[in-house]
Amino acid sequence: MGFGVSGSTAVIFLGVLIASGTFYTAAAGSAEQITDAHDGESEDLLDRRNTAIDVTSVLYNESSSNLSIEVSNTGTTALSVEDTTLLVNNSHVVPDTTSVGGDFETDVWAAGQTLTLNVTNTSPPEDVKVVAENGIAASNATVEVVN
Repeated sequence: MGFGVSGSTAVIFLGVLIASGTFYTAAAGSAEQITDAHDGESEDLLDRRNTAIDVTSVLYNESSSNLSIEVSNTGTTALSVEDTTLLVNNSHVVPDTTSVGGDFETDVWAAGQTLTLNVTNTSPPEDVKVVAENGIAASNATVEVVN
């Protein structure tokens, strides 16, 4: 009973030590991913709470078939123009031109600024809805038709 029992005990303890180290590494990595996901979700929730948009005007010009939508960023979150979605009569529409405060090149739609979306449309729409990148939406049922 000399060395055989001591040697096998040492091998078992070494195996338990290696298994524990592997388990700890996997568990710590999973816990870190869960914490990061929770933090990201909290940040997204804060962005949604601080986002507010308002469709201030929808004008349809019959002579040019141009639909012009003005949307104000009334929240405190800066939004992306490219990630903003326009729905006309419940169909996704890509605007022909977009501008923020007259700037056609910017992608930043900051708090207090107005985004203008222009679309060539064949008929006056019944419903216009604008959805920000984080899911906050605004719609306007009143469409002003001009000649």
